[in-house]
Amino acid sequence: MSFTPLTEQLIEALQVLPGVGSRSAERMALQLLERDRTGAESLTRALRSALDGVRQCERCRALSESELCTLCSDDDRDHSLICVVETPQDREAIELSGGFRGDYFILQGHLSPIDGIGPEELGIPQLIDRVRDGGIQEVVLATNATMEGEATAHYLIEQLGPLGTAVSRLAQGVSRGELGRVDSGTLSHALTDRKQVSFEHD
Repeated sequence: MSFTPLTEQLIEALQVLPGVGSRSAERMALQLLERDRTGAESLTRALRSALDGVRQCERCRALSESELCTLCSDDDRDHSLICVVETPQDREAIELSGGFRGDYFILQGHLSPIDGIGPEELGIPQLIDRVRDGGIQEVVLATNATMEGEATAHYLIEQLGPLGTAVSRLAQGVSRGELGRVDSGTLSHALTDRKQVSFEHD
């Protein structure tokens, strides 16, 4: 099917969304242009407002509309503890478990050199600086139990070990996969029974 240049541009833009291929993007574009222009205008305004008003929390990298997100600015939390997770969904899963009342640091992914994702892209230097500045008693590594998640955790242990801050890993019981798929009870126990890891010099 032949589309106008602007329609083609919209179809191509929609394909930046995860799981949206060319056919799905075509259907979305035609729905917005032919049947729901009011919805398209609403989507445009919401997207522009979000792009202008949403940023990363300066402390944990979660999406926030202010310098610090609601969790990082909560004085009732234990700011001497940091739980490192891969995604905002992982943070939400841990919050729902009720097993952790400290701060978070969201990597927004895992190390993947083949995809060009290294420590800088994950904000790891920011995490290291935060621990080095003092006041952090423990860092809990809650990366996913996948090959990439384990490699990321190992790298973090190497970087955090020399700083003298306690580093721990979730206890056994969290199956291989994503934290968001683990039930709250199991996740809560894994946090409570977390094991401290030791740093070994070469």
